[in-house]
Amino acid sequence: MAGRHGNKGVISEIMPIEDMPHDENGNPVDIVLNPLGVPSRMNVGQVLETHLGAAAKGIGMKIDQMIKDKAKTDTLRDYLNKLYNSDAAIAEDLDSLNNSEIMVLAENLRNGLPVATPVFDGAKETQIKSMLDDAGLSKTGQITLFDGRTGKQFERPVTVGYMYMIKLNHLVDDKMHARSTGSYSLVTQQPLVVKLNLAVSDLEKWKFGHWKLMELPIHFKKCLLSNRMMLLEELKCIKAS
Repeated sequence: MAGRHGNKGVISEIMPIEDMPHDENGNPVDIVLNPLGVPSRMNVGQVLETHLGAAAKGIGMKIDQMIKDKAKTDTLRDYLNKLYNSDAAIAEDLDSLNNSEIMVLAENLRNGLPVATPVFDGAKETQIKSMLDDAGLSKTGQITLFDGRTGKQFERPVTVGYMYMIKLNHLVDDKMHARSTGSYSLVTQQPLVVKLNLAVSDLEKWKFGHWKLMELPIHFKKCLLSNRMMLLEELKCIKAS
């Protein structure tokens, strides 16, 4: 998976929806990202996008609740005026809309407020905090989550929001590659990177050399290591015969 800020990563585990962390209302999250991916790539934009998405969704939920509570059209008009014209470079003339058009606009915003933020002139931090406040959310953009497996509350609030996620077309079945013979490094006795007809020549190879054999016991891959050693012994026997 990947976002729009260079924040790519592999799926380490797929869990049932009932085991995913959830908020106090029981709404589970879809994806849990490693927070260490933010300082390593220094792309804080993904955090701001998450906050902006949470604010836009929260405002939509607030409008949805106002419609369910049979709020007056003037109340909706005042709230929409505050959203669109409180800190806007170009004001929207909502007063020219009649009551039915205001209701249609509110209906279109029930699932979330559409937001466009240019690349070099995007939403400022103060504007995002103002939107979070309008949505009735904390200005930190964090909420309390509960572990879906144990039901216990996490130690500290967690940043939760909405962001664009992209599925990268990198599949294990397409990248799997093995060979029986080939060239080896004279120093480490590891397989060299060979050019293949397929577009997989730049992939990481499983080089079971001296370093790899020392690494496997550290990561408790005993069965894999023993199978590897047994395979090497069988290959030696075949070569000897």
